[in-house]
Amino acid sequence: MTKLMERTQRLLALLGHDEVPFGVHYSNDKPDGYGPKAGEIYSRERELAGQIDWQKAFENFSCIVGNIWLARKKRRAAWISHAECGCMGGGYYSGVYRPYLDMNVFYVSTGVPGTPIEGEHYLPSPESMRAFMEDTAPPIPDGKYCVIKPLELFTSDEPLLVVNFFVRPEVMTGLYVLTSYAVGSHFAVVSPFAAGCGSLIAWPLVFQQRGEEKAVLGGYDPSARKYLKTDELIFSIPLPLYRKMLDVMESSALVRNVWQGVRKKALRSRRTWEARQ
Repeated sequence: MTKLMERTQRLLALLGHDEVPFGVHYSNDKPDGYGPKAGEIYSRERELAGQIDWQKAFENFSCIVGNIWLARKKRRAAWISHAECGCMGGGYYSGVYRPYLDMNVFYVSTGVPGTPIEGEHYLPSPESMRAFMEDTAPPIPDGKYCVIKPLELFTSDEPLLVVNFFVRPEVMTGLYVLTSYAVGSHFAVVSPFAAGCGSLIAWPLVFQQRGEEKAVLGGYDPSARKYLKTDELIFSIPLPLYRKMLDVMESSALVRNVWQGVRKKALRSRRTWEARQ
């Protein structure tokens, strides 16, 4: 991890960015950081049996991206588990339980029949939401806790899976062109529909499982926007692709004259927003 951190610092310098990215891994040990309290256990069996107290579940809602927001401020870990879930969607997109729940299908689309829950209307029908849920299931995790924490906190025996950058457009431009350069494809960066945590965790792992080299641009979930800085998006990269990007950064556009103009804008944007905080 020391070598990876050194190369990451070099990439940050080239980009003009000052926040070390986060990484995703799974562990059987509960980390020190931010996560949900123990509460409702989400499962298809409990849902069908009417055993989930939905009022309690919504009252105790805890968003992964919200916990990452706290972790970013303190440079600590955020986490989620099946027993300490806090969000039915977050638990599914992080892989700590499956199959998905019907409540999630109706809640994100057109509302829950027979209840006053009108739904988020992020997708136009339950059928479209089911298709999305089936498409975005991450691989079965090797560990009880899904942990998202700063790269500098990883040890050599913790299997880093995904690298997450939180960036504004100028820095994102650099990551975008570097990804395309590393893969040698004009389809190297994708931006599928997702919850905030789906962009951070599920989609990068799904594409990797399919054998597709893809970085995922996300952060468009209206429910998660309050946990991101103004104008900020998320750029998530599976570790093998990230290593490939680091391997080619010194011959990429990031060391050419054109990029220096963009980098100056990135630094100007950084100073502007730091002054407003």
